[in-house]
Amino acid sequence: MFDVHLVLLFIGFLLLVCVLLSKFTAKIGVPALLIFLIVGLILDTNQVISSSITNYNMIQSISIFALIIIMFSGGLDTELANIKRVTWEGISLSTVGVFITAIVVGILVHLLFGLGWLDSFLIGSIISSTDAAAVFSIFKTQKLHIKDNLDHMLELESATNDPMAYILVTSVIYLIIHPKTSMLLLIFNFFKSLALGLIMGAILGKGFSKLLARIKLSVEGLYPVLLLSAAILSFAATEVVGGNGFLSVYIAAVIIGNCKIKYKYTQLSFFEGIAWIMQIVMFVLLGAFSSIKELIPMLIPAIWIAMILTFVARPIAVLISLAPFDIDRPSKAFVSWAGIKGAVPIVFAFYPLVHGIYNAQMIFDIVMVVTCISVLVQGSTLKFMAGHLKVLKEE
Repeated sequence: MFDVHLVLLFIGFLLLVCVLLSKFTAKIGVPALLIFLIVGLILDTNQVISSSITNYNMIQSISIFALIIIMFSGGLDTELANIKRVTWEGISLSTVGVFITAIVVGILVHLLFGLGWLDSFLIGSIISSTDAAAVFSIFKTQKLHIKDNLDHMLELESATNDPMAYILVTSVIYLIIHPKTSMLLLIFNFFKSLALGLIMGAILGKGFSKLLARIKLSVEGLYPVLLLSAAILSFAATEVVGGNGFLSVYIAAVIIGNCKIKYKYTQLSFFEGIAWIMQIVMFVLLGAFSSIKELIPMLIPAIWIAMILTFVARPIAVLISLAPFDIDRPSKAFVSWAGIKGAVPIVFAFYPLVHGIYNAQMIFDIVMVVTCISVLVQGSTLKFMAGHLKVLKEE
């Protein structure tokens, strides 16, 4: 059993190292998120924390809470004036694009590796969405300003495509467990989940924005606590009624962030800091859950799947989902390359483990490697690709 002082010393040192590494990685163009994952993997090989991490549900719960904070923080920073110009493009990418990505990856994984159809589609569904934490942090640290509102389109996509991926993942898992399930029931649940997520997010967002604008608290430090309750309740209340909590969290945050609330900028800064802490905790924890020895056998298939995702599935998804809009080829190519994966696919990869799905550990290890490749290759070259494709905004 660890001494509490040693545990606190370790946590403090870990946070210090992660913050300092983020400054270094920003200069060399490597996303800090990858460093956090690697720190977690190193901790596992040294068996500093991994021996105490045995409960899938606990890790999943911590990760979901972290995602709530990250998505809420991203929503607070989203300006409606910017996303209104690319609303339909972003929604098309986050729905049609995610679905097509999952289907294409699933088909090719089945044909190349001989996995069952449902297992193949489960992998495709888990890695189908881009990650809000990765996209938000990379755009901020690399100070990327893209023309034609492509940056806002990508931020909107990454913030709103998790619900679609979540529904696909849970639906495929349900089909694996209950193979005789009616497809009509799954389709009905899909639309019900999205509709309730939108409605609950709008109601809670408007309600809390009015409360935050009018309430007078005796202590200024309680305002961020009230805002934190908005984030948690937006997710929990929506999930209780059968809606998609992640969508509700983002919608509520966008509404609150675009209203006049007391001490607004102080609260935004507070949530940005908390969101970074959540990213560090989540990536280190998820990395610590895996071991390098387990990941090595999955390296070759994961590289193939990463190539399928990056050079086949994502480009096809972008071309089809953005076909109705007047967007030139270089812009589509940049949007395709910016489909960065992050913690969300790894969190979703816990769902098969929680439900005891056959091949769940293999799927988790593959997703972990694919995520590392995506963050390293696409994340570190995003600014270069923007310059090469001439989509950088002239200062």
